[in-house]
Amino acid sequence: MTDEVKNEIRQLTRIQRRVVGVLMEKAFTTPEQYPLTLKATTTGCNQKNNRDPLSEYTEDQVADALEQLRQLGLVAEVFTDGGRAARYRHYMRHKFDFNEAQFAIIAELLLRGRQQPGELRTRVSRMAKIESQDQLKLELQALQEKGFVQANGPLERRGVDVDHTFYLPKEGHVLEPASLIPDAQVPVSAEPPRAAMPPSGAHDVVPNRVASTAAPQADGLRVLAEQVRDLTEQVRSLTAATESLEQRLHRIERDLGI
Repeated sequence: MTDEVKNEIRQLTRIQRRVVGVLMEKAFTTPEQYPLTLKATTTGCNQKNNRDPLSEYTEDQVADALEQLRQLGLVAEVFTDGGRAARYRHYMRHKFDFNEAQFAIIAELLLRGRQQPGELRTRVSRMAKIESQDQLKLELQALQEKGFVQANGPLERRGVDVDHTFYLPKEGHVLEPASLIPDAQVPVSAEPPRAAMPPSGAHDVVPNRVASTAAPQADGLRVLAEQVRDLTEQVRSLTAATESLEQRLHRIERDLGI
C-alpha cells in the first residue's frame, strides 16, 4: 500500500469508536481469533467488562459502523482460507503514526473513555508492555502533542484524568481543568491582621477567631482530599487488575474447553 497522509481523522461516532476499539483490542489480546467476524465484533462491543458505557448494539448497527469505517479507510473486509463468513481487521496503522504502546493506549481510551493514568496503565498492559508510569506519561505526552489525548491537568499531577479526543463536538467531552485543591500551602502571615478597635462596650469581634482557625482547617481539608484521591486511584487500579485477570481466566477456560 502506498504511503498515506497520517493523523487526519479526528472525529468518530460513538459506535465507530467502540467498533474500531474492539478490533484493535482483539488484535492485541486474541490474535488467534483475529480478524473478527461480524458476530464476534458485535459480541466484543457488547461485552460487560472493560467497556464504558455498556452497550447493546445489534449486528445490523455494527455492520453499518464497519462499512462507515471501511469508507474512512480504518477497517478492511477480508476472507480467510476456508472461511465462509467475512472478517474484519482495522487499518489504524495506515492512518496514524503511533507506536505500539500508543495504539494500545488509544484502544483502551476508545473502549472505556476517561480514566486516571494508574488504572490506564493496568488496563493497557493487557495489550502492550508499559514499563513504568514515567513511560506511560511520555506516551501520553506524545499523543497529547499530536492532539489525540486530552487531560484536565498536568500529567505529573496526582488525580489527573486523561481521555481521547475523537468525540464529536456535540458530545461535549472536552476535559475542563480540574478544580483540585492546590499543592501549595495556604500562606499564613507571622502576625494575624488586627481588627479595628471595637467601640466601648461592644462584644469581641468574631472574624478574628475565624481567621485564626482558617489555615489549620485548609490544611486538614487538603490532607483529606489527597487521601481520598489516593484511595480512589487504588480502587480503580485494583478493579482494572481484576478485570484483566478475569479476561485471562476466560481465555484459559476457552482454550481448555471448560
